[in-house]
Amino acid sequence: MHKKLFIPGPVDVLPEVLEKMATPQIGHRTKEASDLQRGISEKLQKVFYTENQILLSTSSGSGLMEGAIRSFTGKRAAVFSVGAFGDRWYKMATTNNVPADLFKSELGEPTTVQMVDEALATGKYDVITVTHNETSTGVMNPTAEIGALLKEKYPDVLYLVDTVSSMGGVKIEADAWGMDVVITSTQKALGLPAGMAICSVSERAIEAGRQVPNRGLYLDLVSLYDTVKKKDHQYPSTPSLSHMFALDYQLDRILEEGLENRYARHKEMADYVRAWARKNFDLLVQDEKYLSQTLTTIKNTKEISVGDLNKELANRGFMISNGYGGLKNLTFRISHMADYTMDDVKDLLSTIDDILGL
Repeated sequence: MHKKLFIPGPVDVLPEVLEKMATPQIGHRTKEASDLQRGISEKLQKVFYTENQILLSTSSGSGLMEGAIRSFTGKRAAVFSVGAFGDRWYKMATTNNVPADLFKSELGEPTTVQMVDEALATGKYDVITVTHNETSTGVMNPTAEIGALLKEKYPDVLYLVDTVSSMGGVKIEADAWGMDVVITSTQKALGLPAGMAICSVSERAIEAGRQVPNRGLYLDLVSLYDTVKKKDHQYPSTPSLSHMFALDYQLDRILEEGLENRYARHKEMADYVRAWARKNFDLLVQDEKYLSQTLTTIKNTKEISVGDLNKELANRGFMISNGYGGLKNLTFRISHMADYTMDDVKDLLSTIDDILGL
């Protein structure tokens, strides 16, 4: 029996979107492929609120994260972490011999403008990385405010942002917020199968990257950018056209729903899950303005067995997620993203209520 996946990703994909994955293949060097990839980029520019170039990568979001920090760090990167995925960006830097320092927040707390200001005031860094939405803790960082700080005081510092679990579910204005690289992937709020990553990249990031030696090959974002620009949206390596067929269709659906309507639906689902969590447990993130709109991390104050709960949920057609990393036994997580509706969320929570006797 299929289980509805209320986990941080992958999420459920609508049957009609899955069907597009089975579209007959075309030659990846053909005009048809260029037209497909160009159309996807134009639609994604609307979702990203950007005029910057869109790049597609047949990889997970982690691929573009690694490519970005390797391609664009000339001097030293300041990596700001609010959980496991910020830590991963630091590990990507160090394992690629990219000079970097890690600035960690307490679990459940955000990266603050003050933290960024204090780090950049040293003059040591030409790149910062920030996780917009951290799925391990349920923190949504103040990326617009951080971007405003960079524009005002540190205009030469490149701003790299992980929006893997939020793009398409929350309004993220890449250009207005001064973001140089904005990275996401398909299997979360965009509502597609895993296997493709997406980013927008600014021209000034590309020019900075040209001065960086040893950017790698497959994930060299400067080379990727140049190929897309020079060869009419062609890619240097064979892309996943199946994902592109589905992405093209899904973007039409997203834009037809209306971006503001989509964000409002995600907010409504988030508010409902939070109210349920506060009534029966507690939230890890206490400050309302830093709560994720696509996932809620819930303190396991009743010390329930999330494994046992998931076994019974599976019998009834659902799945949620336990905590991640050091929070594994202290929290559990419920996602509310992509194409789920309030009815779906209510069905899940009423089922949990029945199982736990809440």
